[in-house]
Amino acid sequence: MNLLQAAALYVAMPIMGLGLLLAFARAMRGPRLPDRVVALDLLVMLGIGIMAAYAIAFEQESLLDIITVVALINFLATVSFAYYLEQRGMSQ
Repeated sequence: MNLLQAAALYVAMPIMGLGLLLAFARAMRGPRLPDRVVALDLLVMLGIGIMAAYAIAFEQESLLDIITVVALINFLATVSFAYYLEQRGMSQ
């Protein structure tokens, strides 16, 4: 295991795990729907980061295609939610 793989496992994973917990707390606590949407977007992006760190640490290049697809779907979902909230009048 080289230095990059060790950093992916022992540094990035716990930090992103803590971020997942904090984003989940914001998703549960968020007073408004836009706050919850942003927190869910962050949860997915942190999950993508964890998958990428796993792919680097264990040399699984095939996971990068899956990560790209999940990121694109997350982007489209966030844009769709933003459009929905704007049409509904909750952009404040």
